[in-house]
Amino acid sequence: IKGGFNVLKILQILFSIITVAFAGFVLYTKDFQFVLFMNVFLGLTMLVVGLQEFKKNKKITGWMGIGVFVFSIYAAVQISIWID
Repeated sequence: IKGGFNVLKILQILFSIITVAFAGFVLYTKDFQFVLFMNVFLGLTMLVVGLQEFKKNKKITGWMGIGVFVFSIYAAVQISIWID
């Protein structure tokens, strides 16, 4: 739909808001137990951005977004292992 919101844009906005909310909570309370969730949602945001770039036929930027997603999920797994 020209000029309308697509599903990827809605997901990007949703994941970004959740990420910023977790980041704000962590900064405000100095309670770092939610950094894991913040990292996961940041990764999901970057995955959606990468997919949007692929749709625009920008392959290098799309692969960079997916690479950041993979690294972010890897970091979240490492954080969860470190916490336990």
